[in-house]
Amino acid sequence: MISTAGDRYGLAVLEAPAGGGDGDGRLVGGVVLKGAAPGAPAAEVGYWTAAHARGRTVAPRALEALTGWAFATFGPCGLERLDLLHQVDNPASCRVAEKSGYALDRILPGSPPEYPLDGHLHSRHRLA
Repeated sequence: MISTAGDRYGLAVLEAPAGGGDGDGRLVGGVVLKGAAPGAPAAEVGYWTAAHARGRTVAPRALEALTGWAFATFGPCGLERLDLLHQVDNPASCRVAEKSGYALDRILPGSPPEYPLDGHLHSRHRLA
């Protein structure tokens, strides 16, 4: 899905079909790129993994694919950094970020009611 403004790209993550044949595999997650626009120096990535697919490196592999695509597509237009945010009480998201090359940048204070807990900001920079 692409937003009508062209700055949000949501993609389904599908399991490879059994036997490697044609056809749609089972939905195992999703990834999103938010705030990407020509000339924007930074954008945000997000992801989710279906419960039945957790622990199978779905999120890191999907995030790596999205990251490569985002830098290849928007890097020549000025994209330098991608950010990944999650609440501090989510160690699984920290592991996904680290496996995907997103280093912990800083802790962001909570902002209730929308963000009741502190958050981690992980970032990945485009290689020159």
